[in-house]
Amino acid sequence: MDPILNDHNKEEFPPAHTAEHLLNQTMIRLFGCERSYNAHIERKKSKMSFYLDHKPSRQEEKEIELRMNELIDDDLPVTFEFVTRDNLPEEVSTDRLPEDVSETIRLVRIGDYDVCPCIGRHVRSTSQIGRFEMLGTNWDEQERSFRVRFKIV
Repeated sequence: MDPILNDHNKEEFPPAHTAEHLLNQTMIRLFGCERSYNAHIERKKSKMSFYLDHKPSRQEEKEIELRMNELIDDDLPVTFEFVTRDNLPEEVSTDRLPEDVSETIRLVRIGDYDVCPCIGRHVRSTSQIGRFEMLGTNWDEQERSFRVRFKIV
């Protein structure tokens, strides 16, 4: 019997959507921030925004792209696990789950690098993503917000 999950109203491009998970965890590890507060993921071009404590240097921006492509090359497996709301792993935040979230939650794991509740479509392993290409960034000093624009090639 299949678990009952929340409805899903998007049709993701699996390589870019999986890269979204990797970029979230990369930003967490590099900058100690939260997952993106605003993401627009598309086949041709995507953008994600993060609240940071400083404007990243050019070297830090290069490090983001380098790490992303290393993770892609590492061919990490993308797996799914079903858990109940009261059995979520400690590292999984429930802050962004909808109030009416189903009892069963699907976790997406990318190797031992990232785990996140998600019902979207993903590739089977990171080598299927392609290459992560950073198109540019924007820094909003007042909001302390850093936007990354990228595409998957």
